[in-house]
Amino acid sequence: MTSSAAPGDTPDQQPGTGLRADAERNRCRILAAARRLYAREGLGVSMASIAREAGVGKATLSRRFATKEELVAAVFAERMDAYATAVSVALDDPDPWHGFIGYVHAICGMQAADRGFADVLTMTFPAAKALEARRAEAYDRLLELIVRAKDTGHLRDDFTHQDVVILLIANAGVVTATGDAAPDTWRRLVGHMLRSYAAPGAPIPPLPDAPASTALYRAMVRLTRTGQDIS
Repeated sequence: MTSSAAPGDTPDQQPGTGLRADAERNRCRILAAARRLYAREGLGVSMASIAREAGVGKATLSRRFATKEELVAAVFAERMDAYATAVSVALDDPDPWHGFIGYVHAICGMQAADRGFADVLTMTFPAAKALEARRAEAYDRLLELIVRAKDTGHLRDDFTHQDVVILLIANAGVVTATGDAAPDTWRRLVGHMLRSYAAPGAPIPPLPDAPASTALYRAMVRLTRTGQDIS
């Protein structure tokens, strides 16, 4: 007697054949669905929601990705590569201070473009070895960039690598809070933070315009309606 499967929970492997074409399609659908939901709602999205978005059953999802960490690692592998590349580009800049400014704008822009990645940059995933190795590589190169930028005399001597983490946490909060209501608010935050990092006399980009009062009000209303805990 055979048991019936839930919708979307069709077998996707055959002995000796590896992944079948439908199994690979399921994997691609799961990754695409997770990217959409994570980008829009952050990493708080449940695995069940991702399965529904992908049009597969929970069993199919768990066969492809046994844990949420595995799924997050697969979804954000390319994003983490881009994050690591950002610091490499900054180190290649002949002016380390200019490279540092470009790096800050690049990584904060990545957060603004994808709420899920905003979360990834402020969390750790010990079981996702490849993802964490890429992060560690980027971190080591960031330390080098900070030293070089300080050597120009433009980055404050008391700036530390922990300040980058603080910035990412703050920017993730702004991105989450403002959403589509005031999507460029993060640029204003970054502009102010760069001013706080700069030594006296350092060249800094113009401060971006503040968001309109009406846009910030919409963001505040949105924050309230989504039930964010601000206590």
